[in-house]
Amino acid sequence: MTDAVGSIDTPDAQDEVSESKKRPRKGGKRAKKGPLKRLAIFYRQIIAELRKVVWPTRNQLTSYTTVVIFFVAVMIALVTVIDYGLNHAAKYVFG
Repeated sequence: MTDAVGSIDTPDAQDEVSESKKRPRKGGKRAKKGPLKRLAIFYRQIIAELRKVVWPTRNQLTSYTTVVIFFVAVMIALVTVIDYGLNHAAKYVFG
């Protein structure tokens, strides 16, 4: 099956030429800098990303924390009820 560009199974002639002209990379940008310089850049990038974060307000943080604590309490209660029921069922079955 062919389309306007060429066959699906074979690459275009332009792709073959462009791939053959590429030179292999020799380390890239990282090879030019020492490990301490790369570490400093890494930490600067971390700080830059943290500045982009939309931090919650105090009210949002309080409401999120309340929801999480309530959810955890409900799950603890649910697991306790299931455990209590299975415990009594096992005692009833096995004596």
